[in-house]
Amino acid sequence: MTLTIDRLLTNASEHVATMDLVIGGIWVAASDGGTFPTFDPGTGEVIAHVARATSDDVDAAVAAARESFDKSRWMGLSNAQRGAILWRAADALSARADELGILESRNMGIPVPQARTMVLEAAAQFRYYAGWADKIQGRTIDLGGADRRIQGYTLREPIGVAALIVPWNAPLISAAKKLAPALAAGCSCILKPARETPLTALVLGQILMEAGVPSGVVNVVTGYGETVGQGLAEHPDVDTVAFTGSTEVGRTIVHAATGNMKKLSLELGGKSPVIVMGDADLDAVIPGVAGAVFWNTGQVCAAGTRLFVHDSVYDEVVEGVARQGRALAVGYGGDEGVDIGPLISQKQLDRVSGYIASGRSDGATVVSGGNRIGDRGYFFEPTVLANVDQSMAVMREEIFGPVLGVMRFSDVDEAVALANDSSYGLASSVWSRDGAVAHSIARRLRAGRVGINVHRAGGVYMPAGGYRQSGWGRESGEEALANYLETKSVVATL
Repeated sequence: MTLTIDRLLTNASEHVATMDLVIGGIWVAASDGGTFPTFDPGTGEVIAHVARATSDDVDAAVAAARESFDKSRWMGLSNAQRGAILWRAADALSARADELGILESRNMGIPVPQARTMVLEAAAQFRYYAGWADKIQGRTIDLGGADRRIQGYTLREPIGVAALIVPWNAPLISAAKKLAPALAAGCSCILKPARETPLTALVLGQILMEAGVPSGVVNVVTGYGETVGQGLAEHPDVDTVAFTGSTEVGRTIVHAATGNMKKLSLELGGKSPVIVMGDADLDAVIPGVAGAVFWNTGQVCAAGTRLFVHDSVYDEVVEGVARQGRALAVGYGGDEGVDIGPLISQKQLDRVSGYIASGRSDGATVVSGGNRIGDRGYFFEPTVLANVDQSMAVMREEIFGPVLGVMRFSDVDEAVALANDSSYGLASSVWSRDGAVAHSIARRLRAGRVGINVHRAGGVYMPAGGYRQSGWGRESGEEALANYLETKSVVATL
């Protein structure tokens, strides 16, 4: 079938679409005909019915990817040809940014202008790695003594079949962060989008096929984690798994992958600290901190959810961030002037509400927010909690909602100790006018990314990933290619 997204862009219930799997370069229904509904979190209404893959479908997708890899359908093209195809995919994403932004907004709730920006970020991933397709090179090494010279060289080769499992909080950009480097490296792929947000991943599959990716090189398999995700992680013909999601699910993938000792890259949970020094520029700090925690309704792995503020500016920062939160327009992602949309589901709404109740019970003070908004869709107020401590669940566990816990500190060593007192280590930031102090703190923070007077920046150019239970490996930048490559050494006597 040829996928059109017109019916996915309307709220009319009579236009609910049915979407199939992409296996071996064609659209196919699930082997048992099963589907599942995907919802608009702003209304709770069904957007589409999507194929619910079975274990047989997983096997079929892996077989298609394996055949395409073994027959060199992708690697048989020249490096320049593969780069040009990835560039065409980037151009197609950019050209369709408006409609894909609306679709992403409908499926995950984020305001349309922000969703459109995420589509363009996905395009940037493909454009960046298109440039790497002809630059993945080994090196030469002269070995041995004068009487017996040996020429050594290395090859960097694609690892094989890559299973790419992505989350619901940034569906298209998450898919691009894995597909683009995997394809640049020469792998064949099976993409498993989150059950909640499969729609733009399916469109991306079509875009890649139309751009010229050969059949079987990119397969998109939708369904439930216990069938598709687990099946891919266990499959003996899958060579590597790249996963973004919770630390809990990451652990199950680690265990499932032991059968054939798959290579793994894991971007997992976070509880990212933000340190505000007494000399910081509060005109930049307050909106910066608010954006770090409230953007995308707090549904960001790297969100700055633990705020440590110097005594001298504590009250001003707390009130300022709370004021910023109150001023944000919470509403349906397709409406004009909306700053943040709904949480993804009733399950997530219940989770966030439960953490607020837990915080109150533990003695936290709700400075602002703390409540659901309305009774249709899954909207929640941006929330600031004070009088918290490190023992509370709201300060130790990933909430994945617009919830900020704030603590005070009196000296740098205390701030660093508080920031590092976590099982996570995904991201962090420090805010200070003193560059020497800020860079010194950055070196001491146990996190994969540190912002100085900014919390999130760098895009595709800077590697991102976690320390400790925030994961293994890196995404974006040259470093992401390592997830999908093997290094072979060759030596020969001269």
